[in-house]
Amino acid sequence: MGLPVTVLTSMDPVLRDSATAAALWGEPGTALLRYDLLPGALHRLVTEFGGVVEDVTVPLEHACLGCALREDVLPTVAAIARSGRFTRLVLALPVAAEPLAALQALAHGVDGGDDLADLVTVGGVVSVVGGPGLLDDLLGDELLADGDRAVGEVLAHQLDEADLVLVDGTLPQRSAVLLDHVTAPGCTVADLLAADAADLLAPRRVATAEPLRRSDLRAVRPSGAGDRLGVFTLDLRTPAPLHPQRLLDEIEAVGAGRLRARGVFWVPSRPDVACAWDGAGGQLSIGAIGQWDTPGGERPRTRLVVTGVDEGDAERVSAAFARILATPAETRGWTAREDGLEPWLGDR
Repeated sequence: MGLPVTVLTSMDPVLRDSATAAALWGEPGTALLRYDLLPGALHRLVTEFGGVVEDVTVPLEHACLGCALREDVLPTVAAIARSGRFTRLVLALPVAAEPLAALQALAHGVDGGDDLADLVTVGGVVSVVGGPGLLDDLLGDELLADGDRAVGEVLAHQLDEADLVLVDGTLPQRSAVLLDHVTAPGCTVADLLAADAADLLAPRRVATAEPLRRSDLRAVRPSGAGDRLGVFTLDLRTPAPLHPQRLLDEIEAVGAGRLRARGVFWVPSRPDVACAWDGAGGQLSIGAIGQWDTPGGERPRTRLVVTGVDEGDAERVSAAFARILATPAETRGWTAREDGLEPWLGDR
């Protein structure tokens, strides 16, 4: 088995650093690899229990996580694994970074001719959050400082992959129920101040293939948490497609509000295309995510898993969803060349 890697995410640099300090304290053999994206550069810090190993700023042509992974993160992870110096590694991603790209790279990346999956194994994903504001952070419409993404959108993607959620401050009971609804079954929630290295570094995944499945919108399932304290989850599924024009007409009714929504759908105008539905932070993203694998038995289908907290939203979303379904006659008889979804799904 390769070097165990714990991936750590957060929306707050102070909370992230608190968690990394807990991971290193009293655990010789642990390396911390922490990254921060700067304008035109990437800051890399490698520390261990005894002190700083590396403190380097690397110029980047594009200050994005994809470039950072390719140009520095993967080579550094591989070098740490090859060194044989450490028994475990904590990879602290830049603040407001989503973990999926890093997980894919750890599972399928190559460095120096070696498959990274032979050098490392994903031990778990830890998300550090603030307790008092969690519900508003996840479901509100506040934007990040760059103005391009919603806080809730990024936080939702961090929580999608979390095996352990560390909470700073008091977690209101309603927010605790919400966490149960939007995290994967088996995800653990703990107090940040009470967590120690054993909590953070405990092996929580058995294979690097698992992270990729969680964020696959074709595999979305409800968490199984019960509806209470006003928190609900709808499992809207049908073999029927969505009617393109009615989808556009009803998009606010079915997708707006304080909702976390994930899933997949199809439209009769593009029967071979699997379409993503991903909403959080007051934003909704739809787009093509590939072809339906019908030779392998995967038939086109529609399934949206929607979690919300506001009174009346469950009824509103359910009714709107029913209205946008295409009838069998509409599905069979679709002949129009354009469907109005070109800005999101591309030309037919």
